[in-house]
Amino acid sequence: MNQDQLIQQLKAVSDANRLKLLAALKNGECCVCDFVPLLQISQPAVSQQLKKLKDASIIQERKEGAWRYYRLVDSLSPVIQAVLDELEPITIPSSCSK
Repeated sequence: MNQDQLIQQLKAVSDANRLKLLAALKNGECCVCDFVPLLQISQPAVSQQLKKLKDASIIQERKEGAWRYYRLVDSLSPVIQAVLDELEPITIPSSCSK
């Protein structure tokens, strides 16, 4: 990993809402709509936060019909893994209807 990638990843995890998203993703894949009640912000605002994590190669996206699901990438950098190891997992109920 080069220095620019490391800087992008560190910036991505330097936000309280994005840390909550990562804590929830420790339990597995989630639909974007599941994060709205957790963060208490609009779905477009949640999507913006998820995009920053995706652009930093910390999470990945999967589309299923109209829904978008997110999960942690399989191989995280040691720095980001250390951050995740410090987060307590957050359990969120699924709120989307498939």
